[in-house]
Amino acid sequence: MSDAAQPTAAEVRAAAEAVKAALDRHLDAVERRTGDDDPDVYEAFNALAAAAEAYDERLYDRYDEVTPFEIPGADDSLPPYAGPEEPNALSVLIRRDYAVAEPQRLLAQAQRITDLDPEAEGPDEGERTAPVVGSSIHAALGVLFGEYEPDEIASRHKEFGLEEGDSTLWVSAADELPEPGEWLSTPFDHADPQRVVCRFDVSAVFDEEELEDDLDDEELRPAP
Repeated sequence: MSDAAQPTAAEVRAAAEAVKAALDRHLDAVERRTGDDDPDVYEAFNALAAAAEAYDERLYDRYDEVTPFEIPGADDSLPPYAGPEEPNALSVLIRRDYAVAEPQRLLAQAQRITDLDPEAEGPDEGERTAPVVGSSIHAALGVLFGEYEPDEIASRHKEFGLEEGDSTLWVSAADELPEPGEWLSTPFDHADPQRVVCRFDVSAVFDEEELEDDLDDEELRPAP
Protein backbone atom coordinates (compact mmCIF):
# COMPACT_ATOMS: atom_id res chain seq x y z
CA MET A 1 0.00 0.00 0.00
CA SER A 2 1.36 3.45 -0.90
CA ASP A 3 1.85 6.18 1.70
CA ALA A 4 -0.94 8.21 0.08
CA ALA A 5 -3.42 5.40 0.67
CA GLN A 6 -2.46 4.78 4.27
CA PRO A 7 -4.80 5.97 7.03
CA THR A 8 -3.64 8.90 9.07
CA ALA A 9 -2.69 8.66 12.72
CA ALA A 10 -5.90 10.50 13.56
CA GLU A 11 -7.96 7.91 11.65
CA VAL A 12 -6.28 5.10 13.58
CA ARG A 13 -6.99 6.92 16.84
CA ALA A 14 -10.64 7.43 15.81
CA ALA A 15 -10.96 3.70 15.03
CA ALA A 16 -9.56 2.90 18.48
CA GLU A 17 -12.11 5.21 20.09
CA ALA A 18 -14.86 3.50 18.10
CA VAL A 19 -13.78 0.14 19.55
CA LYS A 20 -13.95 1.60 23.09
CA ALA A 21 -17.45 2.92 22.45
CA ALA A 22 -18.54 -0.41 20.95
CA LEU A 23 -17.17 -2.25 23.99
CA ASP A 24 -19.20 -0.03 26.31
CA ARG A 25 -22.33 -0.52 24.20
CA HIS A 26 -21.86 -4.29 24.15
CA LEU A 27 -21.36 -4.52 27.92
CA ASP A 28 -24.39 -2.31 28.51
CA ALA A 29 -26.52 -4.52 26.25
CA VAL A 30 -25.31 -7.68 27.99
CA GLU A 31 -26.11 -6.23 31.42
CA ARG A 32 -29.64 -5.34 30.28
CA ARG A 33 -30.33 -8.46 28.22
CA THR A 34 -33.83 -9.91 28.39
CA GLY A 35 -33.03 -13.43 27.18
CA ASP A 36 -30.62 -15.66 25.30
CA ASP A 37 -31.67 -14.17 21.94
CA ASP A 38 -31.81 -10.50 22.91
CA PRO A 39 -31.62 -8.48 19.63
CA ASP A 40 -29.80 -5.59 21.36
CA VAL A 41 -26.97 -7.93 22.37
CA TYR A 42 -26.80 -9.33 18.86
CA GLU A 43 -26.61 -5.85 17.30
CA ALA A 44 -24.01 -4.70 19.83
CA PHE A 45 -21.92 -7.79 19.11
CA ASN A 46 -21.99 -7.07 15.38
CA ALA A 47 -21.06 -3.44 15.98
CA LEU A 48 -18.15 -4.48 18.19
CA ALA A 49 -16.93 -7.00 15.61
CA ALA A 50 -17.09 -4.38 12.83
CA ALA A 51 -15.31 -1.74 14.94
CA ALA A 52 -12.57 -4.17 15.96
CA GLU A 53 -12.02 -5.26 12.36
CA ALA A 54 -11.82 -1.65 11.16
CA TYR A 55 -9.32 -0.77 13.89
CA ASP A 56 -7.21 -3.82 13.16
CA GLU A 57 -7.06 -2.94 9.46
CA ARG A 58 -6.11 0.70 10.07
CA LEU A 59 -3.56 -0.25 12.70
CA TYR A 60 -1.90 -2.65 10.31
CA ASP A 61 -2.00 -0.29 7.33
CA ARG A 62 -0.50 2.59 9.32
CA TYR A 63 1.90 0.90 11.73
CA ASP A 64 2.24 -2.68 10.46
CA GLU A 65 0.87 -3.93 13.79
CA VAL A 66 -2.05 -6.20 14.68
CA THR A 67 -4.34 -6.57 17.68
CA PRO A 68 -3.89 -9.52 20.08
CA PHE A 69 -7.53 -10.56 19.89
CA GLU A 70 -9.92 -11.93 17.31
CA ILE A 71 -13.68 -11.48 17.29
CA PRO A 72 -15.70 -14.01 15.24
CA GLY A 73 -17.52 -12.56 12.27
CA ALA A 74 -21.20 -11.85 12.59
CA ASP A 75 -21.95 -14.37 9.82
CA ASP A 76 -20.68 -17.23 12.02
CA SER A 77 -23.89 -17.31 14.04
CA LEU A 78 -27.62 -17.23 13.41
CA PRO A 79 -29.65 -14.05 13.92
CA PRO A 80 -32.13 -13.86 16.81
CA TYR A 81 -35.10 -16.20 16.49
CA ALA A 82 -38.11 -14.41 15.03
CA GLY A 83 -40.45 -17.33 14.33
CA PRO A 84 -43.65 -18.36 16.10
CA GLU A 85 -43.44 -19.06 19.82
CA GLU A 86 -45.39 -22.32 19.36
CA PRO A 87 -44.67 -23.60 15.83
CA ASN A 88 -47.43 -25.60 14.21
CA ALA A 89 -45.06 -27.14 11.65
CA LEU A 90 -41.35 -27.48 11.03
CA SER A 91 -38.85 -28.11 8.26
CA VAL A 92 -35.66 -30.11 8.79
CA LEU A 93 -32.92 -28.90 6.43
CA ILE A 94 -29.88 -31.15 6.09
CA ARG A 95 -26.65 -30.65 4.19
CA ARG A 96 -23.88 -33.23 4.11
CA ASP A 97 -20.75 -32.87 1.97
CA TYR A 98 -18.75 -35.82 0.65
CA ALA A 99 -15.61 -36.25 -1.42
CA VAL A 100 -15.37 -39.18 -3.81
CA ALA A 101 -12.21 -40.55 -2.19
CA GLU A 102 -12.21 -43.99 -3.86
CA PRO A 103 -13.93 -43.82 -7.25
CA GLN A 104 -13.38 -47.49 -8.06
CA ARG A 105 -15.02 -48.57 -4.80
CA LEU A 106 -18.00 -46.32 -5.53
CA LEU A 107 -18.33 -47.68 -9.07
CA ALA A 108 -18.09 -51.29 -7.89
CA GLN A 109 -20.72 -50.80 -5.19
CA ALA A 110 -23.11 -49.12 -7.62
CA GLN A 111 -22.69 -51.90 -10.14
CA ARG A 112 -23.31 -54.51 -7.43
CA ILE A 113 -26.56 -52.76 -6.44
CA THR A 114 -27.65 -52.64 -10.07
CA ASP A 115 -26.77 -56.29 -10.68
CA LEU A 116 -29.01 -57.30 -7.76
CA ASP A 117 -31.97 -55.23 -8.97
CA PRO A 118 -34.80 -57.73 -9.73
CA GLU A 119 -36.63 -55.17 -11.88
CA ALA A 120 -33.81 -54.73 -14.38
CA GLU A 121 -35.06 -56.54 -17.50
CA GLY A 122 -33.68 -56.90 -20.98
CA PRO A 123 -35.43 -56.27 -24.33
CA ASP A 124 -37.01 -59.76 -24.30
CA GLU A 125 -39.79 -60.17 -21.76
CA GLY A 126 -38.56 -61.94 -18.65
CA GLU A 127 -34.93 -61.54 -19.62
CA ARG A 128 -33.04 -59.82 -16.83
CA THR A 129 -30.04 -57.71 -17.70
CA ALA A 130 -28.60 -55.04 -15.45
CA PRO A 131 -27.42 -51.79 -17.05
CA VAL A 132 -23.73 -50.99 -16.79
CA VAL A 133 -23.11 -48.13 -14.33
CA GLY A 134 -19.63 -49.15 -13.22
CA SER A 135 -17.89 -46.66 -15.51
CA SER A 136 -19.77 -43.45 -14.68
CA ILE A 137 -19.43 -41.61 -11.35
CA HIS A 138 -22.55 -39.63 -12.19
CA ALA A 139 -24.62 -42.78 -12.74
CA ALA A 140 -23.07 -44.51 -9.73
CA LEU A 141 -24.05 -41.67 -7.40
CA GLY A 142 -27.60 -41.81 -8.72
CA VAL A 143 -27.78 -45.53 -8.00
CA LEU A 144 -26.26 -45.17 -4.52
CA PHE A 145 -28.50 -42.34 -3.33
CA GLY A 146 -31.52 -43.94 -4.98
CA GLU A 147 -30.98 -47.19 -3.08
CA TYR A 148 -30.06 -46.00 0.42
CA GLU A 149 -31.45 -43.44 2.84
CA PRO A 150 -29.13 -40.46 3.53
CA ASP A 151 -28.58 -41.58 7.13
CA GLU A 152 -27.44 -45.02 5.99
CA ILE A 153 -25.03 -43.50 3.49
CA ALA A 154 -23.68 -41.28 6.27
CA SER A 155 -23.03 -44.28 8.51
CA ARG A 156 -21.53 -46.39 5.69
CA HIS A 157 -19.80 -43.71 3.62
CA LYS A 158 -16.37 -45.37 3.71
CA GLU A 159 -17.89 -48.57 2.36
CA PHE A 160 -19.06 -46.57 -0.65
CA GLY A 161 -15.73 -44.87 -1.27
CA LEU A 162 -16.84 -41.52 0.13
CA GLU A 163 -15.09 -39.22 2.59
CA GLU A 164 -17.12 -37.02 4.93
CA GLY A 165 -16.91 -33.24 4.79
CA ASP A 166 -18.86 -30.74 6.86
CA SER A 167 -22.52 -31.30 7.66
CA THR A 168 -25.29 -29.27 9.23
CA LEU A 169 -28.90 -29.81 10.28
CA TRP A 170 -31.35 -26.95 10.78
CA VAL A 171 -34.72 -27.33 12.49
CA SER A 172 -36.81 -24.44 11.17
CA ALA A 173 -40.22 -23.41 12.50
CA ALA A 174 -43.21 -22.78 10.22
CA ASP A 175 -46.67 -21.38 10.79
CA GLU A 176 -48.31 -24.24 8.91
CA LEU A 177 -47.38 -27.15 6.71
CA PRO A 178 -47.03 -26.10 3.03
CA GLU A 179 -49.38 -27.51 0.45
CA PRO A 180 -48.20 -30.78 -1.18
CA GLY A 181 -45.68 -30.01 -3.92
CA GLU A 182 -45.64 -26.29 -3.10
CA TRP A 183 -41.88 -25.91 -2.69
CA LEU A 184 -40.54 -28.92 -4.59
CA SER A 185 -39.34 -26.83 -7.56
CA THR A 186 -37.16 -24.64 -5.29
CA PRO A 187 -36.71 -26.60 -2.06
CA PHE A 188 -33.77 -24.62 -0.70
CA ASP A 189 -34.83 -21.05 -1.49
CA HIS A 190 -37.01 -20.49 1.56
CA ALA A 191 -34.61 -21.16 4.43
CA ASP A 192 -35.03 -18.28 6.90
CA PRO A 193 -32.21 -18.14 9.51
CA GLN A 194 -34.52 -16.19 11.83
CA ARG A 195 -36.88 -19.17 12.03
CA VAL A 196 -34.23 -21.74 12.96
CA VAL A 197 -35.16 -23.26 16.32
CA CYS A 198 -31.87 -25.15 16.66
CA ARG A 199 -28.99 -26.37 14.51
CA PHE A 200 -26.34 -29.05 14.74
CA ASP A 201 -23.01 -28.73 12.91
CA VAL A 202 -20.30 -31.34 12.32
CA SER A 203 -16.87 -30.33 11.00
CA ALA A 204 -13.29 -31.52 11.25
CA VAL A 205 -12.38 -27.99 12.29
CA PHE A 206 -14.09 -28.60 15.63
CA ASP A 207 -11.91 -31.67 16.22
CA GLU A 208 -8.81 -29.60 15.41
CA GLU A 209 -9.87 -26.93 17.89
CA GLU A 210 -10.42 -29.55 20.60
CA LEU A 211 -7.00 -31.05 19.85
CA GLU A 212 -5.39 -27.62 20.14
CA ASP A 213 -7.16 -27.04 23.46
CA ASP A 214 -5.96 -30.43 24.73
CA LEU A 215 -2.39 -29.61 23.70
CA ASP A 216 -2.62 -26.25 25.45
CA ASP A 217 -3.86 -28.01 28.61
CA GLU A 218 -0.95 -30.45 28.41
CA GLU A 219 1.51 -27.56 28.17
CA LEU A 220 -0.03 -25.93 31.24
CA ARG A 221 0.13 -29.03 33.43
CA PRO A 222 3.06 -29.17 35.82
CA ALA A 223 5.62 -31.85 35.18
CA PRO A 224 5.31 -34.88 37.50
